[in-house]
Amino acid sequence: MLIVGDPWIEYSGLYSIKSIDDIKRTPPNSIVLLDNISDSIEVLKYTQREGVSTALRVDDIKSAIYAHLLSVKYIISPASIAKELQSIAQNYLFDSLIMVEISDSSEIESYAKMGIDGVILPAAIKTEEDYAK
Repeated sequence: MLIVGDPWIEYSGLYSIKSIDDIKRTPPNSIVLLDNISDSIEVLKYTQREGVSTALRVDDIKSAIYAHLLSVKYIISPASIAKELQSIAQNYLFDSLIMVEISDSSEIESYAKMGIDGVILPAAIKTEEDYAK
């Protein structure tokens, strides 16, 4: 299981972006974070073409399948569909990892028991204010 954003474990942050120009302001080899597929399709095509590591929040299974096909590294699932999505990802041998955002480390065990690939804690998410400095 991957844990992103825990102070005990070294991690790269996820840099929340909205445009291709935002990518250029993030540190080299960053993982960029997009909020949804429908508003981000051109950015996703760019990240796939340029080999930029990407995380994407999805709302449904269809979006997760597209995310996988667009070479998204971390598919961030709502808790309500995470277990089902993890099963689909394993069945279709996704290269992407299924992740769930959690509020604190007390939630890690329950997602581990479900077999979810990983969790993301709030400290992992970097906003434009964090990386534009």
